[in-house]
Amino acid sequence: MRNIRLTIEYDGSRYQGWSRLGKDESTNTISNKILDVLRKMTDEEPELCCGMRTEAGVHAYGQVANFKTDSDMDVSEIQRYLNRYLPMDIAITEAREVPERFHAQLNTRAKIYVYRVTINSVPSVFDRKYAFHSFHRPDKSLMEQAAKLLTGRHDFRNFSSVKQGKSTIKDLFKIEIYEDMEEMQITLVANDFLHNMQRLITGTLLDIGTGGRPPEIIDAIFAGKASPSAPCDPKGMYLQEIIYK
Repeated sequence: MRNIRLTIEYDGSRYQGWSRLGKDESTNTISNKILDVLRKMTDEEPELCCGMRTEAGVHAYGQVANFKTDSDMDVSEIQRYLNRYLPMDIAITEAREVPERFHAQLNTRAKIYVYRVTINSVPSVFDRKYAFHSFHRPDKSLMEQAAKLLTGRHDFRNFSSVKQGKSTIKDLFKIEIYEDMEEMQITLVANDFLHNMQRLITGTLLDIGTGGRPPEIIDAIFAGKASPSAPCDPKGMYLQEIIYK
């Protein structure tokens, strides 16, 4: 059986995330749209594993997934077929055959998210669906102070909406904050992210940057003495890249 790796770009605006299970189960997901086409293409019932389950409204530049198939289609044919029948807001940017043991979720080493914030005086009409606009320019230095407290190995339970039973200790390798006259970008690099972790961290950083909270609130949140800020608007969040071992 062949193992096919896909690199996927998508606009998550109208979807309920990569997948939606449990009491809020939905078929309006990225994975379901891809599976529908894979079933039609292979006449099989493949399992689609992804590197990171993105949440409702979150986009991806470089999601990675894999599936196994008995189909003898060339990988270039697979890519063309998927792009022909998928909605125009989902694109397969690469398809290639990989060793049988490759698993998009289990073999990850790091995951990179980037959050876009427009900060120009007049909100862009064309960016309004794909970036959050801040009418008050965030203070980058305050955000960087908070970022130093966030990076490293920590228990991020209080920066997530994770259910009990899952390990909440993660390595947040790096937070980078870039800004120019029109936009700020917040990049988070971690070995893994808990449910809502990246959005709660970003929302808290923006609150600190706009003067709503002091940088020292990070330690209080870790200690359970304060709550994180509201999660950031998902429209500005992108899964940028997944790095593999």
